[in-house]
Amino acid sequence: MTTPASLPVGTKIRYGGDYNPEQWPREVWDADSRAFDLARIETLTLGVFDWAQLQPAEDRYDFTQLDAVVDHVEASGRQYVLATSTGALPPWLARRHPEVNRTDFEGRRHRYGQRHNACPSSPVFQRLSAALAGRIAARYAGRRGLVAWHVGNEYGGACYCDLCAAAFRARLRERYGTLDRLNAAWNATFWSHTFTDWEEVEVPNALTEHWRGPDHTAFQGITLDYLRFTSDAMRQNFRDEKAAIREHDATTPVTTNFMGMYRPLDYHRWADDLDFASWDNYPPGMREHARMALTHDLMRGLKQGAPFWVMEQTPSTTASRDVNPLKRPGVLRLWSWQSVAHGADAVLYFQMRQSRGACEKYHGAVLDHAGRTDTRTFTEVAALGAELEQLGDAVLGARTPARVALLFDWDSWWASEITDGLNRHVKYPQVVMAYHRALWQAGADLDVVAVTADLSRYDVVVAPLLHLVKGDVAERLAAVAARGGTVLTSCLSGRVDEDDNAFLTDVPGPLAPLVGLRVEETDSQPPGVVNRVRLDGLDGVVSEAGLVFELPVTEGAEVLGTYTDDFYAGRPAVTRHRHGDGEAWYVATLLDDAGTAAVVRAVLARHDLLGPYADVEDLECAVRVRDGQRTAFLLNHRTDAVEVPAHANGTDLLTGRRITAGERLRFEATDVVVLREDAADT
Repeated sequence: MTTPASLPVGTKIRYGGDYNPEQWPREVWDADSRAFDLARIETLTLGVFDWAQLQPAEDRYDFTQLDAVVDHVEASGRQYVLATSTGALPPWLARRHPEVNRTDFEGRRHRYGQRHNACPSSPVFQRLSAALAGRIAARYAGRRGLVAWHVGNEYGGACYCDLCAAAFRARLRERYGTLDRLNAAWNATFWSHTFTDWEEVEVPNALTEHWRGPDHTAFQGITLDYLRFTSDAMRQNFRDEKAAIREHDATTPVTTNFMGMYRPLDYHRWADDLDFASWDNYPPGMREHARMALTHDLMRGLKQGAPFWVMEQTPSTTASRDVNPLKRPGVLRLWSWQSVAHGADAVLYFQMRQSRGACEKYHGAVLDHAGRTDTRTFTEVAALGAELEQLGDAVLGARTPARVALLFDWDSWWASEITDGLNRHVKYPQVVMAYHRALWQAGADLDVVAVTADLSRYDVVVAPLLHLVKGDVAERLAAVAARGGTVLTSCLSGRVDEDDNAFLTDVPGPLAPLVGLRVEETDSQPPGVVNRVRLDGLDGVVSEAGLVFELPVTEGAEVLGTYTDDFYAGRPAVTRHRHGDGEAWYVATLLDDAGTAAVVRAVLARHDLLGPYADVEDLECAVRVRDGQRTAFLLNHRTDAVEVPAHANGTDLLTGRRITAGERLRFEATDVVVLREDAADT
């Protein structure tokens, strides 16, 4: 049996993006192709939203237009990613089978419109989407330009219709087996919720268990299971289409484009079904370099550190927000190189040419409505294309030499944000980002991984807000410390089991023996209320903490930081506990950036894991390694210039310049150096 490729084979970092020539007259296509040549663009994504064109009626398919597009792209010498076109319903399908339209959180059945508009549990949608994927695969499998299949597009949303309710009940029967087990998992004796028939189970929405929106639920267990169900239902849609492709093409890699830290879908549950990970990088602001580093690392971690693709990024501006600022000069190049530094083997755009109409007509594109090649945007795109061509295959397939792991867990995200009684101003991604930012600024090479990941190769494991503890993660974290590593976790961790029921023991539950303390009380305060933490064990740093203040009682742990304010002044806030040959740190509050950095750097220093530019703010150094060859990406995210001594001997692959360790390197704002380190320095 032929094994599918895990990543499309290429000779360089792939460069290109979403192209929709069906939106323009044929005479435009040749002009576009000449422009793509100027920009060194060799890979296009085709057919993402073509369902209505490819299947104008349930019993009729028409591939005339897509045939012409594929022929034209191949004739130009370019390759392409071919989509299954199922990211949006055609109007005839919604009208003929109205049950495919989603029902929203308020219980309203939607009519036709927008995209991401299909009920994932609809048998009609399941049948027709898989059939279309199979038809496309049968027609285009084996074409010389095809490098990957793109299933759906940016899966997301939720449906609460009767079909989803029935599918939810079926999933519950599969998961729990008996109603007794279900009732126990949901603590159903509370508020007279004991179920005596599977048909009594309702979907949790505004008409049932929720009262102030999706995050306010009377029964966290029910809502948590529905979040899992929704993610798995869309995952099954993906699997159905992939299976249809595999009937005609056993080897070409299959993916879909994720969206980074996207709350509705647990991408870790999806990861095994993708041949390679890909995602769309649209940061919410203009100073998002640390956040992007986290999301790149998260996507790379989905496939155990294998390279991923940036399937979409804007070359200039987006069109989905109230205000859509331009990328400043040099930022496109800087952010693109950052993605490569963190493991991207493709840098693709949305979109190649601006749409003439509808909601994305002002979204940035490589080519504007006039198709000009003398704009600033096109000039920067072409310059980056030339650099990627010059780089060639130097880092293809290279991996990050991480000795630090940061745990990211959708179950903890969901459970911590749908619960009452803690602090609704605490947002899981923000807590994770605070710790990742401290690791990133300190220059640590790290992986962002699931709680189920193999932790045996890491010296440091950081598990912030590990609210829901499932499986054997507590034992595996203890093993990290026992063999000499360091574990760092935070407040609100170890609170509930996989059913979102509190452990009937002291907080932090199964993590307590590892961290050597118990949490006696938890104080929750609104934004703006500050309690300072004096880190006497860390050079006396004083941190302004907020939102959550746990009051631990140490049971073997050493106190490194104490609260200075309120009735619990002098109580422990930061502790360290010896465990085996290693140690475990516990941070009982949400420290500010300075406090978080002090803790993280102390942990990294124990293992000599601080990066060479750890003390230079916003100068990033990320490393990829292939066959023992180290390539360091030096990226200046500052708004001003900075000068530093080079950390190693090597050659800048972008300029050919030889660099000697210790020589002064000057980085202007947005500057990039790709340093192939000499073997003697590795």
